[in-house]
Amino acid sequence: MPKVPAHLRERALGMLQGGMRTADVARAINCNVRTVRRLRQRYRETGQTADHPRSGRPRVTTPAQDRYIRTSNLRDKYRMTTTTAQVTPGTHNPSISAQTVRNMLREAGLRACRPVVRQVLIRHHRQQRRLWAQTHRRWTRQDCQKVLFNDESWFCLTMGDGRIHVYHQRNECYTEACTLEQDRFGGGGSVMVWGGVSQHHRTELVVIAGNLSAVRYREDILLPHVVPFQAHPAMRACGPDNATSHTARSVRDFLQDRNVSVLPWPAKSPDLNPIEHVWDLLDQRVRARAIPPRNVRKLAGTLVEEWGNISEQELANLVQSMRRRCSAVLNAAGGHTRY
Repeated sequence: MPKVPAHLRERALGMLQGGMRTADVARAINCNVRTVRRLRQRYRETGQTADHPRSGRPRVTTPAQDRYIRTSNLRDKYRMTTTTAQVTPGTHNPSISAQTVRNMLREAGLRACRPVVRQVLIRHHRQQRRLWAQTHRRWTRQDCQKVLFNDESWFCLTMGDGRIHVYHQRNECYTEACTLEQDRFGGGGSVMVWGGVSQHHRTELVVIAGNLSAVRYREDILLPHVVPFQAHPAMRACGPDNATSHTARSVRDFLQDRNVSVLPWPAKSPDLNPIEHVWDLLDQRVRARAIPPRNVRKLAGTLVEEWGNISEQELANLVQSMRRRCSAVLNAAGGHTRY
């Protein structure tokens, strides 16, 4: 029976029960007379007007091949669907399509996504990360309140994350509506900012013009922002990485003279610093604005404004994420992964 919408089937059945002729009902719902007759016969036999269940399109793979596709992609996470399709014969064709492989993997709960980019870690780096995670994974809120997590970050006016998709018809890929102008090197200008957060406090967001040398880091960052933070009892400043401006001898001597203790930090481990999650939240807030900044000056002003709009509860939750990251490092080490 041709496909007739469900509401028209119910309407046709009501007309038939009301005494209308089959030809008049077919004319009213714009279908063939035989369609109306089969509809009435089906209702008499099954008590409903819905179609019988259909088997659907025949599968082109056997259950054994489905298991092979799932197992091969579980063993090799980077295996391409085209490679699997080429070596898997179909039941009706010499080979199956890559889309068939993707459908099988989706049924098995496997979806393609971009891999997380991480630092290149040697054995010494992983050992230091595990030791640091073991020491700090049980930190309480009071412990996090005593530390100023701080770092610098760059924010660009335009940045392509590779996740923008456009739907177009054939031969439309180069039309103006389907192309996106973008500087390959994040053009349009960028802004470097510095900030620090603790469990219940935050510093001002400092916009840094030019390069940040050890002298500028000491005079423009440490002296006006970090040292006053030490007025709180039992505070420590967190050294987020091993950048030259942070580890220069003049900087270490400056902090030591003012009794500012620095929290030891493992190399190549910025992901353990909660300030990185704050930068991510700040970037999302800036890009979610209805009118995005059009130049570097407006970008800097927007960053400072959104920095102040982050609530204390959001900051507290992001600071507490350090414990979760420590647990993730230890769990990965237990599973013998290169974390």
